[in-house]
Formats: sequence, C-alpha cells, structure tokens
Amino acid sequence: MLICLSLLPNLFLAFLLSSDPLLTLASPHHCRLPGPSPAPQVLNASLPWEKGGRVGDSGGLSQCKQYINGTQSEVENCEAGWDYNVTEGLRINIVTEWDLVCGQYWLVPVEEVSFILGVLTGCLGLGFAADRLGRLKTLLTSLTLSVVFGVLVCVSTSPPIFIVMRFCLAAASAGVYLTLYITRLELCDPSLRLLVTMVAGLTTVSGELLLLGVALSCQSWRGLLGREMTRASRVCGNHFLFLHQSFHEICFLLFENVSADASNVTWWCDIVVIIAELDSEPSPSTYPHLSFAELVHSRNIWKNMCVLGFTSFISHGISHCYSSFRGDVRGTAPSFYWTYLLSVCAGGGAWLLLWATVNRCGRRGILLLAMTMTGLASLILLGLMEYLSEAAITVFSVMGLFSSQAAASLCVLFTAEIMPTIIRGSGVGMVLALGCVGRLTSPLMDLRNHYGYFLHHVVYSSLALLAVLSILLLPESKRKALPQTLADGEQYRRPPLGRRRRDNVPLLATPNPET
Repeated sequence: MLICLSLLPNLFLAFLLSSDPLLTLASPHHCRLPGPSPAPQVLNASLPWEKGGRVGDSGGLSQCKQYINGTQSEVENCEAGWDYNVTEGLRINIVTEWDLVCGQYWLVPVEEVSFILGVLTGCLGLGFAADRLGRLKTLLTSLTLSVVFGVLVCVSTSPPIFIVMRFCLAAASAGVYLTLYITRLELCDPSLRLLVTMVAGLTTVSGELLLLGVALSCQSWRGLLGREMTRASRVCGNHFLFLHQSFHEICFLLFENVSADASNVTWWCDIVVIIAELDSEPSPSTYPHLSFAELVHSRNIWKNMCVLGFTSFISHGISHCYSSFRGDVRGTAPSFYWTYLLSVCAGGGAWLLLWATVNRCGRRGILLLAMTMTGLASLILLGLMEYLSEAAITVFSVMGLFSSQAAASLCVLFTAEIMPTIIRGSGVGMVLALGCVGRLTSPLMDLRNHYGYFLHHVVYSSLALLAVLSILLLPESKRKALPQTLADGEQYRRPPLGRRRRDNVPLLATPNPET
C-alpha cells in the first residue's frame, strides 16, 4: 500500500519538473505592423532580410528590425512590440506574454539556468535534510513548499519574480522527488526494487505525455501551472490523509477479525506491531550516529559516489547533444513536438530495457553497456557526419539519446542501492545535483545560438569514454540488502575480474596411521 501510494505523486511531479520547455518555447515572430494581419507583400516591404547564422540556413525576414517609415534605406528596432506565429506548444507562454525576444531573449536562458540550479539546490539541501530530520518530515515540508511556491509562480507579474519563484518551486519539487525515491526503495525487498523503480519511472513518463495534452487544451502558461498545482495539491493531500488514517483503520479491522485460534492471534498481533512501528516516529536516541571523521575516511564510499556522479554528469549533459544534433549539422531544426516526444519515449524505452536486463546482467554490466553505446553513437556522429544520410543521423541520435537516458536513470538507482541508509539522501542528492550540472550546458548553448556545438560534443564524448573505464571500479548491488551504516557501505567493493582457484590440499601432508 505504501509503495503504491508513493507512485502517484510522480505523475504530477512530471508536470512541475518537465514544463520548462513549454514555458520558454520561442515561436517565429516579427515586428508588429499596422493592421490586423499584414499581407506577405507588406511584410517583405517593411522588414529587412537577414542571413542565416548556421550552415545551410538561407536566412529570412528580420525578427528584431524594421524599416523606418516604409523606406528601405534605414532600419530600427521594433518599437510597437511583436506579433507571434504560434504553431507549437502554448499560445501564451512567458516569451509571448512578456516579449522575451531580441534584446530581452537572454532572460529565457537565465530562467532555464535558474530552474536547473533550483533542482540542484533542492537535491543537495533536502537530501541532507532527509538524512538528518527524517524522510517523512522532509517530504511534508517539501510538499508544502511546492504548493506555496507553485501558487506564487502562477501570480507572477514580471520575469524577475517569475524566475525567483521558479527557482524555489524547482528546489521544493526536487525534494519531493528525491524523498519519495529513496523511501520507495527502502520499503522494497531486494528482488522488487528494480520493478518498483521502473513503474515509478514509467509513471513519470506518463505524466510528461499527459503534460503535453494538457498544454494543448489550455493554451496558457498560467492555466497550465494552475491546473498542475490544483491537481497535485488535491492528490497529494488526499494521499497523506489516507496514509495517516489507514493505519488506525487497519488496526481496528484486525482486532475485529481476530479469531480464537492461537496461531491466528499471533499472526494478527505481529501485523499490528509492524503497523504501530510504521505509524510511530522513532525516538532520536534510536537514530544511527554519523561520525564525520569516519565519513571522511570512508574512501570506498567516496570512490563509488565520485564514479556515479561523474557518470551522471556525462549522461545528463550529452543528451542535449543528440536532441539538437540534426539541427546543428544540417541547419534545419526539428519541430518541438518531435523533439519532446522523442525524448520522452526514449526515457520510457530506457526504463523498459533496464527492467528486462538489469536483474539478469547486473547493474554494473548494463551501466557499462549504456555508456559504451553512448560514446559509440557520439563517435560515429562526429566522425562520419559528412557521409551520413538523414536517416542514419536520426538512428544514431536516437541510439545515443536512448542509451544516455538509460545510463542516467541507472546511476540514480545504483547510488541509492550502494549508499548507506545514514547518508543515502545526501548521496543520491549529490548524484542528481551533478546531473543538473551536466544539464546546465543546454541553456548555455541556446544562449550562444549553438556556436561551438562540435567542440561541446567532442568534450562530452571523450568524457563518456573515460566514464566507461571508471565504471569498472564500481561494486555490484544486484539482489543485495541495502547497507545501513558506513561500515556496511565500505564493504561494497568491486568484485574481482577473475577468480583465483585455491587448492586447500597440502602437497606434502600425509596421513599418520599412528594417530
């Protein structure tokens, strides 16, 4: 029951954590001209022609300049605003409402960077709070802050206020996601951890697909975020209310149905004791003690965390290279719907692949395979891009996107399984935070209009090959119990590559018949 109830919030967390592309999507625009809808001849006579900034882009009518008084000798900036040709996404988002184009376009990457930094802050701060204050307190605090800041985002009146509120909302939502993730994992048996995590991941994918449908129906960013917050607050509020009341109701039913049989009485009493333990908060004296000196000297734990954090950084950062590779090379960017659906479906397919292979081949082997496929796809795209057809570029881009998302998802699961309970929240939060650092390159490349994309992709590809070698240093956590203390975490070491055959029979020992 607890596991099933922890899955439903992922549907609405996907709304909060994945809505940024819809809110910041820039549509084709031009200077606002007199009249309701100028004819193409009027546009050609009023707007100058600008050359394209990418290879293969022939250019088009200027989006930020117009001729002065209809004369084609001098140009000026748009003074009366802009008209937008919205064909994808929301009809009214923050770009169209506040005219975040041309001279104000830099605010869009700033908002995207601020949102990612908010997720990073929430993963680090609330992950540490989950270890120090407890999972339940951190979850309730994060959920409350998510509702409060979500409402403040909806009533924002200017871009600076919107950016600050989105930062706070991202931090609180990341805390909810992180706390639910590690709590769900700690409630599972070793054989069910992968299945439950896979179902949670597919629930998030379903939320991302549902988000696109809701966006197409409401056509306004305020309406979209308002629906998100209303549904999330209702579902999560009912979720915790039911969770609190269900323990007492189950206890009442157990005592009503108890029979006179001694074995049944013992069985029912055991269940009541378990429910009472779950419903009651442990005393502070029962919390495991964390020694910072011991933590500093836990070299094996730090080694595992650094390897998984480095892999998470690469896998999250290189995903953007595959999504935009075709537009960078050919100069024809794909549609927003194609990019969004491709990324979401690749994430869902990655979860299905992990579910089918990880329990059979092990965490380390599949992570190694995923990063190898990621590096191989990058090398093929970068080395043979002049000779590849459009179909081949699409195939290898999808392969790289698929494998990088599989590696990113497996890194988080791997970290949660090998980090001790006493620092699990901080460990998973650090790996997710390093993944956010990798994602920061996406808005920075958009700010520079993707200049230098080739060097950017080359650096990530080289680091991906280095990550393949570092994965060999990781232990294997398949079907193993979760470590509780730092000493338990230190025992998770890399299995030997080859087993030595040991002969325990001494060569010179002979039986003594007298004894």
